[in-house]
Amino acid sequence: MRIVSLVPSLTELVWWFGFGEALVGRTTFCVEPAGEIERVPRLGGTKNPKIDRIIELEPDLVLANKEENRREDVEALQAAGLEVLVTDPNTVPEAVAMIRDLGKRLGCRAKANVLAAAIEAELAVPAPARRPRVFVPIWREPLLALGSASYGHDLLERAGAENIFADRSRYPAVTREEVEARRPDLILLPDEPYPFGETDAAAWSAVAPARVVDGKLLWWYGPRIPTALRTLRELIAGEAAR
Repeated sequence: MRIVSLVPSLTELVWWFGFGEALVGRTTFCVEPAGEIERVPRLGGTKNPKIDRIIELEPDLVLANKEENRREDVEALQAAGLEVLVTDPNTVPEAVAMIRDLGKRLGCRAKANVLAAAIEAELAVPAPARRPRVFVPIWREPLLALGSASYGHDLLERAGAENIFADRSRYPAVTREEVEARRPDLILLPDEPYPFGETDAAAWSAVAPARVVDGKLLWWYGPRIPTALRTLRELIAGEAAR
């Protein structure tokens, strides 16, 4: 099988499944597993893939995502006769179902079930009685927040937090004043898609304790999910114990 992945987390998942040799193309943002992935040709970004080059490679399957990739690119690939799997997990259980589906397609159902079971075991861990109120910005200018109806929101709340913008859908534009008014207990600053850093943490520290975290914890669905749930749960539980 020949696979082109236009989704960084799915590139990592395919490799984790043991199908690294099947990957014939990836995006510039597909950087995991570090070092090993470098042998796979880069075919543009998630928003500007090299359509002609992908078609020339004649992959058996192209992996895409409704949020990360553009509809016109997916339709161009489909018009060329390529099979495109468009994923759209907006909850952790939906990500588990996607993992099982892809495992079935690639003929590695048993390995997919192992990962799915590990995720489900983490989901079964009871949430703390006190759920700290958490703010997660995803962009600085304009200031965009993590809202509901998104994978990151579902992951955050299943890890024991209360998202302060759960009443707003997807990634709403907000103001610092709105954030202050909602009185978060903790601010998590992911280093992707916007590269928040310690300077940003210092700037937000007057509002609430602010921590820079690996953005892959919040956005990458795949083999990282069990670790993401544990890591976020520990961060959130630590705040709940304050």
